[in-house]
Amino acid sequence: MDLTQARVARKLQLEELECLRNEAYENAQIYNEKTKAFHDHHIRKKDFQEGDEVLLYNSRLCFMPGKLYSRWEGPFKVKEIKPYGVVELFDPKSEATFKVDGHRVKKYHGYKLPKELEVFLLADAPREGEA
Repeated sequence: MDLTQARVARKLQLEELECLRNEAYENAQIYNEKTKAFHDHHIRKKDFQEGDEVLLYNSRLCFMPGKLYSRWEGPFKVKEIKPYGVVELFDPKSEATFKVDGHRVKKYHGYKLPKELEVFLLADAPREGEA
């Protein structure tokens, strides 16, 4: 074995290994950028205005809550938007204000019945064949 040929072969192997390492590093950066873009695209924007009605997520541990138990409480009114995602809420029932993280809040799209809604009992409904 010639030592000069072995030295040259070893340097070529190290250069090839360094090229593979740089390529893997660049691919990892591209993957992370695409993953971040995908994640950011699916985040819902939460633009709250003062006076909006919102629901608050109840994150307390509850043993045996039941199947249909909702963890959203409210509605509360937004009193003030503070920096760094803090939202100050007003509870109209107890007339208290408190501050919560904006991630625990979502907009409330209230269910309001129209005023001209006709209500009748099923027993009073016309049957088939009757007119």
